Formats: sequence, C-alpha cells, structure tokens
Amino acid sequence: MTQHSDLLIIGAGILGLSHAYAAARRGLKVKVFERSATPLGASVRNFGQALVTGQPPGLMLDLARESRDIWGRWSELAGLQLKRNGSYLFARTEAEEHLLEAFCAGRAEAYGYRVNLLRGAAMQDLYGGQFRHHRAALHGLDDQQLYSREALPALINYLRSELKVEFHFSTLVRDVEPGQLHSTAGTFHGKQIIVCSGHDYQTLLAGQLAEFDLQICRLQMLRARPRLDLNLQHALLTGLSCVHYGAFADLPEAAPVQAQILRESPHLHENGIHLLISPTPYGELIIGDSHHYGSDPSPFNGEQVDNWMIELAQQTLGCEIQVVERWQGVYGSRGPGPFSFLRAAPGVNAALMHTGVGMSVGPAMAERNIAELWGDG
Repeated sequence: MTQHSDLLIIGAGILGLSHAYAAARRGLKVKVFERSATPLGASVRNFGQALVTGQPPGLMLDLARESRDIWGRWSELAGLQLKRNGSYLFARTEAEEHLLEAFCAGRAEAYGYRVNLLRGAAMQDLYGGQFRHHRAALHGLDDQQLYSREALPALINYLRSELKVEFHFSTLVRDVEPGQLHSTAGTFHGKQIIVCSGHDYQTLLAGQLAEFDLQICRLQMLRARPRLDLNLQHALLTGLSCVHYGAFADLPEAAPVQAQILRESPHLHENGIHLLISPTPYGELIIGDSHHYGSDPSPFNGEQVDNWMIELAQQTLGCEIQVVERWQGVYGSRGPGPFSFLRAAPGVNAALMHTGVGMSVGPAMAERNIAELWGDG
C-alpha cells in the first residue's frame, strides 16, 4: 500500500493529536498511527489538569497560556467537557501559607498570573466550609480541568469527521525514514513525519533517543468516591505541589516547605508524593500521585504508597473516600529540558515531553512546531 500525505504522525496521545490539529487546520493532509485500538498512554492515565498557575515564568508559562486558548477552542469545536473555573491549591502549614503569600506579592504580580489568595471568611465560604481546616487557598483562575478518557476520543472524532484526519489504530509503525514509514498496515509516504510515541524510546529512532539518556516516570493513581456529596467542580492541589512546580519551587520561601516535608514526612519526598485531585463528570475523584524514575517502569505498585495518598486525600477533603480503581500512570522524564523537538533526519522529527505537563503545554508546542516546519512561524 502506498499513500501520500503532507504529514504522518506516530502516536495518538495529546502531542500527536495536537500536531494533527495544527497541521489539518492549515489544510494539510494528515495521517495518525496508533499501535493500540485507542490511546492508552500518559494522555488518558492522567488527572486532566491543564495548569497555567504551576508553570514557571518564560517559555512554559507562555505555552500554557497559549494552550489554554486552544483547549477552549477544542471544547467548542469537539464538544468535550472542559471546566474553566480554575484550581485551588491549599496551604496546610504556616510555611506553605508564607510561600503562597510571597508568590502572590512577587512573581504573580511580575508575570501576570491570574490568582486570588483566599483566607478567613473566604475559606469559610468555599464549598460551604468543607475546606476551612486549611490555612489558605490559592485560586488559580486560568487553570482548566477535563476528563481525559472522554476528551481524547472526542478530539479524535472531531479531527476525523471535520478536519479529515485519517487515523490508523491497532497499527504498529516498525520504522521511519525520510519520506516514508513502514507499518503493519503497509508503507505510507509523507513530506514530514513526527514521532509522538510518548515514553517508548526503543521502537522508533532508538539510536538518536539513546543519546538523551531519557528515563521513565511511573505514578500510582486512584479513582475514588467521596463519602460526602462534595459536588467538587475544581481541581485541587496542596502545598506539597509547591516544591514540584516551577512557578513556586525556586522561590526562597519554598525552602522551609521542603525542609518541613523532609523533617516531618520524609516518605512523601522519597516517593515523590504530592497530592492532586480531579473531579470526574460522574462525582468521582482521580487522586494521586507518586513518582518513581528508571529506565523501565516496574509493574509492581506499593500498597503503602496508595495508603499514604488516601490518607492525604482524606485529610485534604475532610471526608473518607472509597477507592474504586487503581492504575499506573507513566510518562517520559528527565531529558535535556521540559521537552524536545528532535530533528532526527530530513523530514523526520520526534516531539518528546520530559515532564508530566503535556496536557498543559502540548497543544501550543505543536502549533509552534508545525508553524516552523511549514515556514509560517
């Protein structure tokens, strides 16, 4: 089989779909190849949090803001559910509260983060006082939240039906070379090829990727029902996230937060646990996560890690939860920067995320990559 296209994309996760959208809306003929019958990687195993507030000033913040607009466009075009009312990051300790104060007074003002710091009466009013046991809450107004398991299929359907992107699911791409790829569905020809295969560093372009010495991050994740009807409509984080996200982690006030974690809860640091909670459209909560790094993700979860996350979630929510599902998240990590766009050969490229924020910045990354490849940016 010989098929000619402008762009061939390997991988139907958020990076692959974002590149497909950016190209197809320019009128280019696009084909997407995915080895499984539906996306099963990082893009559907995550929290569905598209965060602006947590991104550090500079390129990542710019990409998150641009991606926010793209998600809004997709919500209208593809009919996917998107909560645009922001997130709440709770300060549980005095050190965490001081860090949020410093962020609001300094970096937020300097770089235009749209945030509000809730304390006192405002905390009492938040969800009827359900979270009044926290010292403060940072409301990130630009943060968004979606249900990845439904959002990606909705985006795929839109790309296929409206932008005429051709999808080849259950199709393994064995090799790529300038101008063509070889797959279980045949050989396809295209002007440009972009490999968006997530954390798979061994199937395609293995030699070039080996030079990066990339690692894989494995995360333990849960889906649970709260014992109370919280009617939660926002993504939730805690001050634990402040030592992980670049918007906060390099501020002087972050050092006491990290010191307190190491002193009082070293197991959280050792297992990379910082609590994230996302509501689903069905009243359940996606809860996590832990972070363990290596060249190959272990298939074995630690029950104690889950128990620590459940304990944190119950403390944060102020109610008990019932776990209904457990799984492993996984994404590529620890590269030369937060992401890479590798020019492997003439017309052969690889788009790689080296952090877990592909949902937050991936759509805008793809727009820039396609603009550069086609000379309009």
